[in-house]
Amino acid sequence: MTSPSVRMLELLSVLQDGREHTGADLAARLGASPRTVRRDLDRLRELGYPVESRRGPGGAYRLVAGSAVPPLLFTDDEAVAAVVGLRLVAGTGAADGALRKLEQVLPSRLAHRVRAVSSSLDAVSRAAVPLEVLQTLGAAIGARQDVRFTYVARSGEGSRRRVEPVRQVALARRWYLLGWDRDREDWRTFRLDRITGLDVPGTTFAERTPPDDPVSFVQASVSVPLSTTRAVVRFAAPAAVVSERLIAEAGAVEALGDDECRFVSAPDSWEWLAITLAMVGVPYVIEGPPELIERSREISSAMWRAAT
Repeated sequence: MTSPSVRMLELLSVLQDGREHTGADLAARLGASPRTVRRDLDRLRELGYPVESRRGPGGAYRLVAGSAVPPLLFTDDEAVAAVVGLRLVAGTGAADGALRKLEQVLPSRLAHRVRAVSSSLDAVSRAAVPLEVLQTLGAAIGARQDVRFTYVARSGEGSRRRVEPVRQVALARRWYLLGWDRDREDWRTFRLDRITGLDVPGTTFAERTPPDDPVSFVQASVSVPLSTTRAVVRFAAPAAVVSERLIAEAGAVEALGDDECRFVSAPDSWEWLAITLAMVGVPYVIEGPPELIERSREISSAMWRAAT
């Protein structure tokens, strides 16, 4: 008989896909009785895991967002994808701290896979941007609050700006902010690594109609070649789940139903996108283009060779 500790870890692993699972389904997958599963679910709640239950004949259980981050379980593939992805964005305090913690507990069999995949990549890390800048701007965008900051232009001259932020875009290994410049009364693009003295006074602004395609607008503003070929990926998960796990990038998530969605992107690096898709942690199918499919196969093969 499986020990309670092992069974609870298996239960947590199942619930972390973000979907609803009936008690009968969980009991069948764990080889335990429904009563035992209910006890294990209660233990998970006591440990801080926010397990939501839906009562009734079709009752089900789901792991939802809570007030704190409990310990997470990764499959081997997820752990490798997380470490490789963090290495690509290393340079911020939070990313470096998370990377150190993961690498410290990474089993030797996975450390070999990480080294193999990392050595096969030619990607250049994105410009280091403090995580607090991304978080502050993201919160301001969501609350429609204007921001103040000092911006250093290419000439090296700094100026104080008042901006109504609407979108953060990652392009050509740099982060950009798209917003309405209140002093210049026009849409402007700002490189995040040139922003200092960021302040959110708390005042809100009326919603404006942004450019039809924010990504293309930023691309044209900074004269960065952007792939004219769009990646199309179908995820076997709700749009809300996928959106939470994808960082603010050059792409959009479209719901195709309750349990399926489509992600469309025009990245500057197929290699980076291939790794990012794997880090979402849910089943997906790449519908195109051939470049993304081929790069995903190459990275997958490198990981497989390292594991065998």
